[in-house]
Amino acid sequence: MSWNPSLEPQCPNAEDMDSIETLIVPRARDLGGFEVRRALPAPRRQMVGPFIFFDQMGPAEFIDGGGIDVRPHPHIGIGTVTYLYQGEFQHRDSVGSNQMIYPGEVNWMVAGHGVTHSERTSDAAREGRNALFGIQTWVALPESAEETGAAFEHHDKEALPFMTGEGKEVRLILGNAWGERAPVSTFSEMFYADAVLAPGAKLPMPDNHEDRGAYVVGGEVSIAGDTFEAGRMMVFRPGDAITLTAGPNGTRLMLLGGETLNGPRYIWWNFVASSQDKIEAAKQSWAEGDWDHGRFKLPPGDTDEFIPLPEKR
Repeated sequence: MSWNPSLEPQCPNAEDMDSIETLIVPRARDLGGFEVRRALPAPRRQMVGPFIFFDQMGPAEFIDGGGIDVRPHPHIGIGTVTYLYQGEFQHRDSVGSNQMIYPGEVNWMVAGHGVTHSERTSDAAREGRNALFGIQTWVALPESAEETGAAFEHHDKEALPFMTGEGKEVRLILGNAWGERAPVSTFSEMFYADAVLAPGAKLPMPDNHEDRGAYVVGGEVSIAGDTFEAGRMMVFRPGDAITLTAGPNGTRLMLLGGETLNGPRYIWWNFVASSQDKIEAAKQSWAEGDWDHGRFKLPPGDTDEFIPLPEKR
């Protein structure tokens, strides 16, 4: 997905909620039969730990050969994380990756100095009805890693730590939490997890991370007497002991956070950086379109089109 300022979320007043530092309500936007809800960045919260972008994609159902077609586009300064609940799509990037992703798996693409990728529904899926539902996030890189080379990792769901018991099913996607560590290579301390809780089940938030948040994908969750429905992100105060309790129909959550970075980040279109100069250099390189010798290259097998540099953003 790409950054779009019209998707900026709202931050209602949370001063009367003892357990919540910031409450974020994403603004939904229909992108032609495909709804996106963006929780980060928000007016009062650019990041939760290093997570600077958080999009709920769908749920959506496509018929008559439909699907998603995100043409090749560039990134710098981040790692992108794709995690699906339903459906599939095909990832191609300028590193040479050509990877399908299915529910419970993780695609992790490090942009660093610069990468280009596309995301499309596969030809096989377009032969019938197909659906898509998932979360896509960007993780801002520390300054020491902003100029690193581009890289890509895919991990099947069997490779990700999976914890069960007492009405809880938790898959750790990135980082470390609850005594487990995911295999994905990262550049700073963080955690990112998919949690499914049965009605009334309780889950403590990890206590070994500076910054922590939770996003309600489905159902309801109660925290210190306050109830939050689907489509809400709660950011917690550092050091508070937080326990999440599923509502009467259960809940599904994405839990995220980690070490805060040394300062805010500049965001312009799909570029994230610690300085405006780095943003301007990336804009110029993409506008030049020198795919053979320039900073950015198009993904092998997907070179017929690309998203041009926006005039304003």
